[in-house]
Amino acid sequence: MSWLIFSFQALAFCFSVPEFLGASAFSVSGNETDRAALLEFKSKITNDALGVLGSWNDSIHFCQWYGVTCSPRYQRVTILDLQNLKLVGTLSPHIGNLSFLQKLDLRNNSFTNAIPPQIGHLRRLQILYLQINSFDGEIPASTSNCSNLLVVSLALNHLVGKIPSEFGSLSKLQFLSTTANNLIGNIPSSLGNLSSLRGLSLSRNGFYGSIPDTFGGLKNLVNLSLVVNNLSGTIPPSIFNISSIQTFDVGSTYIEGEMPLDLGTTLPNLRIFSITGNQFT
Repeated sequence: MSWLIFSFQALAFCFSVPEFLGASAFSVSGNETDRAALLEFKSKITNDALGVLGSWNDSIHFCQWYGVTCSPRYQRVTILDLQNLKLVGTLSPHIGNLSFLQKLDLRNNSFTNAIPPQIGHLRRLQILYLQINSFDGEIPASTSNCSNLLVVSLALNHLVGKIPSEFGSLSKLQFLSTTANNLIGNIPSSLGNLSSLRGLSLSRNGFYGSIPDTFGGLKNLVNLSLVVNNLSGTIPPSIFNISSIQTFDVGSTYIEGEMPLDLGTTLPNLRIFSITGNQFT
């Protein structure tokens, strides 16, 4: 169950999202674009059981709508936080028009259908929480255009296809989780380029092939969970030189080979270690 411990510890990470300070002068047209995008978002919600979107009307400014946070100076939407609200619907492509958005948190709702590729228009986005929904389809490769991303959590959905190799360009990314989806294919070797990565959970999917040798370059990695996949081959020796690792879980992945004799020395910060259900000798 260490994969579960890791997933929920990782999802509990708290990140402060600073107000964007590099904006150009306030424009009425940009302000109206944000309002229109929010109304398009609302139009795709088919069930609002708690009535939280009732405030999304003309009686108050959209910056005062439930779950919406704006920059005080420019009155542009920087945070959309609608987590745990029993919302049912799809994610409108117009979400990509919220060009100042830094945090999108829709976790633990009932969003369905695909994640729109227009999410790649959110160049200032830092935090993306879409876990615990019913999103299907493939992960949009355009997400890699969001070069300021720190956190991407897509866990516990119905996503299919592969992890886009373009994700390897997200140089600021610190946490990536695709736990409990229906993803397949090889784990992209490009993920080894994510030098800022601290948490990586690809558990409970259908990934096959070997663990990329490039993972040895993740020198800041703290938590690694690949549990329950269809992997093969051996663990790249370079991974055992990542001294920052605290959680190492590759249980039930069909990996083979031997464990290094100096494991306790090379991984001095190790707290959770699981290799159960494999073919080690």
